[in-house]
Amino acid sequence: MTTLKQRPRNRSALTTMYVGAGLTAIASLFPFLDQAALADHIRAGYPAYEPAAIDAAVTAYLAILATVGGLGLLGWLGAIWAVRAGKSWASWLAAGLLAIAACFAIAALTIRDTSDDVGLAPLLSWLQVLPCLAGLAAVALLWRRAG
Repeated sequence: MTTLKQRPRNRSALTTMYVGAGLTAIASLFPFLDQAALADHIRAGYPAYEPAAIDAAVTAYLAILATVGGLGLLGWLGAIWAVRAGKSWASWLAAGLLAIAACFAIAALTIRDTSDDVGLAPLLSWLQVLPCLAGLAAVALLWRRAG
């Protein structure tokens, strides 16, 4: 059986995947650290909102981002396990997870709400793209290995 040490491209892909998992954690935790930016974005889009409504919207966004981040981390861990275990379908799993993550990131960047502004604060939207970049690099490394 071929070991991980004999596959330097797998090692590169795994390193990239660990970086992607870290970026996912950062993208998931950052909104909790900077709730003011999210509140300011909502307040700018909806100036008539009362503070309680803004707080409710911030809480909803935090719940959504935490859920997506948790699912993203599970995806990274599953893909890392599949690569480490040498599963033949690992590159397909990674590509599928990348497609899902890219769809979410594109939605976060482009979907407009009723105020005709993007729903998620731009900084938080762009943070969702960072794990996708690591995912793209990991998928490229995995497919290069498989080919």
